[in-house]
Amino acid sequence: MYGDLAMKLVADAKRTASLDHLPAYQSEVVRGVVREMKALESEQQRLLEAHGGAAHFDHTEHPEAAVQILVQHISKQRNKRCLLAYLKQRTKRIENLCWAETLDLTASASGSGAEEIVSSSRDLLGPEEQDYARRYTELLAAFKGQLTDIDLTGSVDPPRDLYVDVRVLKDAGEVQTEYGSMLLTKDSTFFARFSDVERLIRQGFLQRIG
Repeated sequence: MYGDLAMKLVADAKRTASLDHLPAYQSEVVRGVVREMKALESEQQRLLEAHGGAAHFDHTEHPEAAVQILVQHISKQRNKRCLLAYLKQRTKRIENLCWAETLDLTASASGSGAEEIVSSSRDLLGPEEQDYARRYTELLAAFKGQLTDIDLTGSVDPPRDLYVDVRVLKDAGEVQTEYGSMLLTKDSTFFARFSDVERLIRQGFLQRIG
């Protein structure tokens, strides 16, 4: 039935809004919706040509055909709105991930639940989304480069604790911070200034304990 595939995209968009990670891009469903729209357009044009073409079509003379054409047009528009809503929701999430610096376009997603250390990867994005994410990241880098004294990705809320206990989720070697260096070895724990590890927590290298 017309619109069934598009409703799957709407359901996925609603699910995405309630998740703390980005689900995989529904490439097959998106292609199915586009194919359905093209099929509706072809059928619509066939009906119009069968009754003298769009320029000479009179709905009062052919009410049955007019109803079919109207239903096809409404179905196309509905599919289009559902598709755009789905893409808009994912675009907003991709932008948020770029700001949080948790979007990895080179690695594959690994782990699950609390152990998942890659919020999103190229495996979860469509080709156009990957290109958009790269370009958006480049724009952010250029923008942040003009304001080197301000951390635009930091939280606007003051930290509850100046120092926190953290656990390393994956090896990252030596990391330089404002107050010295840290060696990030998987499964190790240490006590550090929150301002030094805040970004590493957002990027999935560290997990706050307690």
